[in-house]
Amino acid sequence: MPCFGLAIEFGSVDFLGLPAAVLLLIGLALLFDLTNGIHDAANSIATIVSTKVLSPGLAVLWAAFFNVIAVLVFHLNVAGTMGKGLIEPGIVDNSVIAATLFTAIGWNLFTWTLGLPTSSSHALTFSLIGAGFAKGGSAILLWHGIGKTLLFVVLSPLIGCLIGFAIAVAILWVIHRWSPGRVTAFFRRGQLLTSAFYSLGHGGNDAQKTMGVIFVLLIAASQGGSAFPTPQQVPGEVVVACYFAMGMGTLMGGWRIVRTVGQRVIKLRPVDGFSAETGAAITLLMTVYGGIPVSTTHTIVGAIVGVGATKRVSAVRWGVARRIVAAWVLTIPCTAVIAAGLEWLFGR
Repeated sequence: MPCFGLAIEFGSVDFLGLPAAVLLLIGLALLFDLTNGIHDAANSIATIVSTKVLSPGLAVLWAAFFNVIAVLVFHLNVAGTMGKGLIEPGIVDNSVIAATLFTAIGWNLFTWTLGLPTSSSHALTFSLIGAGFAKGGSAILLWHGIGKTLLFVVLSPLIGCLIGFAIAVAILWVIHRWSPGRVTAFFRRGQLLTSAFYSLGHGGNDAQKTMGVIFVLLIAASQGGSAFPTPQQVPGEVVVACYFAMGMGTLMGGWRIVRTVGQRVIKLRPVDGFSAETGAAITLLMTVYGGIPVSTTHTIVGAIVGVGATKRVSAVRWGVARRIVAAWVLTIPCTAVIAAGLEWLFGR
C-alpha cells in the first residue's frame, strides 16, 4: 500500500534474526503503544460515556475497534515523520530508543495517576528529540519536521476549538425549533458515528508514532536499512502490531482521565459531544494526511472548549482548563530533558 514514500510489506524483515536487544526494544515500543491507548482512551470515549450514549464497557469496545481498523484507512505519513523527520536516522542506536521509550512510558504513567490528559504523542516526540540531541547535538535535529510539530502544538487545539465552535453554532441554528426530546434522541444516535469517526483518527495518528520509532530502530539495526528490500518500507508486522497494541490499551480504559476530559471541563450533552467529536475528528484527519504528529488529547480538549464557549464563557471550567494547558506545556521540556539524561546514562 503506497503512502508518500512509505509502504506496507509483510516479510520484509527477518525479526528472528535481529539482536535480542532490538527485539526487547520493539517490545518496549509496543508497551508504550499500550500505555498510549490506556492514557488516551479518554480522548475516544470521554464524550460518549459522559453523555451516557454508551456504557463504559461498550464505549471502550467501540473505540478500540475503530482504533484498530484505522490500519485499513490511513497512509503512513505520520510514521514517516516520526521515523525520518525529527532527527537524523543515522545517529539512532539502542540507547537513543531506550531513553525515548522509558521516558515516554514513565510520563504516561505519571500523568495518568494524576488524571491529567497530557499528550502521549508529545511525550514520545520530544523524548526522541531530547535523546537525539544528547546523542549528536543540534546538528542532527531536523528543524523542518520539529518546527511543523511545534507549530501544531499550538494549532491543533485552536483548530479543534474553532471547528468545534463552528459546528456547534451551525447545529444550534438548525435545531433551534426542535423539541428537547428530539434533539437528545437524534444526537445520541449521531454520537455513535462521530465517536467512531474520532476513534479512527486517534488510531490513525497515534499508532503511527510508535511505528515510526520502531521503523528507525530497524533501520539502525540493519546497516542503515540494507536488510530491507528497500529502506522505505514499514514492515507489515510492525503496522499490525502497533494498531493492535493501541486497541488493547484503549480496551483497558483510562478512567481517571475520562472524568477530567468528559466531566470537569464542561458538562456535555449528546449534541455537545457530537459537535466536539466531529470538530476533533476533522482536525485529526487533516493532520494524519499531512503527516503531522499532533496530540489527539490537545485536539479533543480544544474542541470541547470550543463547544462549551457556544453556551457561555462561564460554562467552561477555566481553572481545570488552565491546569490541563500547564501540563501540556510541561510535557515538552520535561520529557526532552529526562530523555537526554537517560541517553547520556545508557550511552556511557
